[in-house]
This record gives sequence, C-alpha cells and structure tokens, in this order.
Amino acid sequence: MSGYIIGNFFIYALINAITPGPGNILALNTVSNYGWKKGKPLFFGIFIGYYVVQIICAIFVYGVSTFLPNVLGIMKYIGAVYIFVLAIHIAFSKPKIDNSQKSTSFLKGFFLQFVNVKIYLFGITALTGYVIEYYKSFVALLAFELVIATIGSIATLIWIGLGMLLKKVYLKYYLPINIILALLLLECIYSMLK
Repeated sequence: MSGYIIGNFFIYALINAITPGPGNILALNTVSNYGWKKGKPLFFGIFIGYYVVQIICAIFVYGVSTFLPNVLGIMKYIGAVYIFVLAIHIAFSKPKIDNSQKSTSFLKGFFLQFVNVKIYLFGITALTGYVIEYYKSFVALLAFELVIATIGSIATLIWIGLGMLLKKVYLKYYLPINIILALLLLECIYSMLK
C-alpha cells in the first residue's frame, strides 16, 4: 500500500468522521444542553457502538472477499458513488441542529450507531476502496476498522469538546468548510479508482 493510498485513506476517514452525522450532532447537542457529566453515558454508548459496528463491517467485508471475491470490485464502485453523493451532499448542505434531545442514556448512544447508515458505508467503503486490494486477512481488515472507529470516536470527542464553539464556527462558515471537504472527498474517489 503506497503512501498516497494511505494518505487518501486517512483523508477519507477524517472527513467522513468529522462531518455532521447522527452521532456527532447528538453528541454536540447533548453537551450543549446537558454538559459533559450528564452526557457521559450517551457519549460512551456512541463510542462503543462505533467500534461494534466497525467490527461488523470487517466481518462483512472479510466474508464477501472470501466467499464472493468478484463482488468486491463492484463494491468499490458502489463506494465511489457513495463518496460522490456524500461530497455533493456536504457541498450543498446547510447545518441542522436538532434541539429535541431529551435523554442521555448509554443505550440511546449505543443503538444510534446500529441505525447510523453513514458509519456502515464509511467502514465498508474504506475497506473495499483502499484496503482489500492490499490486505485480505481478517486481522488486517479488523485493524483498519478499529483505526476507523478510533478516528470516528476522536471526531465525536472534538464535537463534544468544542460544543457550542464548534457549533457557532460551523454555522458561520459552513459553506466554505463544506466545499473544501467535498473537494477533498472527490480526490479520495480519484485515488480509489486510479
């Protein structure tokens, strides 16, 4: 795996992890409304759920690569389409902050990740687009998914840590931030299909 591919894997992972998604928005909203201490159970649920979902993604990709290896080539293109749609969505999206959050339970954060389609597509696309061509063992796929879950958890911590500050900055500069992120995602597609 070349440094260029690894670099684009990390760019893709960082952008996907840091952009607003259900977990990040819920974490931001919770810390803004309840603070760190009351929100801790929910945050830990989000983190643990992230790791469990990425382990599921590693099992899925390993199973497909073992039993249906020809499908991976197709999945790579599906992943490229997903990243393209994500780039377009990010470029033209406006921030939405939902203030209806009433509960901060561990289970709410944990189960949110199981219905968070973004992180499934994130994990599967990262493996099929960047990793599986170079590493096919389950241990390697799992290691990359754990890296993804760690990056995702760090991104959620950033949303938590910056709380209202991030919300204000993003709300003020969302258009140039979104365009830059979208362009970086288009570069990721190029490296994936090259």
